[in-house]
Amino acid sequence: MEVKINKEIRDYTESIYFGLNLRQFIFSILGCIAAVILYFLLKPYFGIETLSWICILGVIPFAAVGFLKYNGMTAEQFIFAWFKSEFLIPKHLKFDAKNYYYELLYNKSKENKKGEQDENNKKPV
Repeated sequence: MEVKINKEIRDYTESIYFGLNLRQFIFSILGCIAAVILYFLLKPYFGIETLSWICILGVIPFAAVGFLKYNGMTAEQFIFAWFKSEFLIPKHLKFDAKNYYYELLYNKSKENKKGEQDENNKKPV
């Protein structure tokens, strides 16, 4: 008897129905309901081919939310991260490189030159 174990324990998902986890199953049902509603609402206005494409386009948001993961984030986590990066965090980031070694040497040399000038300006009495 062999028991399959994921290498990463966080990758484990419990299958509910048809090999889908609960999240995928719920959004699959919602997508089917949306397709049926679109079909019956738009049937008098469009032909079958156009109507089938409209139903497919109506299911895409449910499929995206239920099935897609991006960098380990679910759809709503990704949307929040995108919104935060685009609108809440400022775009213009200012970076001023400061070379402390150069400033230390520059200030030292200035002090040395100033000291030499002071010594040269002193008149012997």
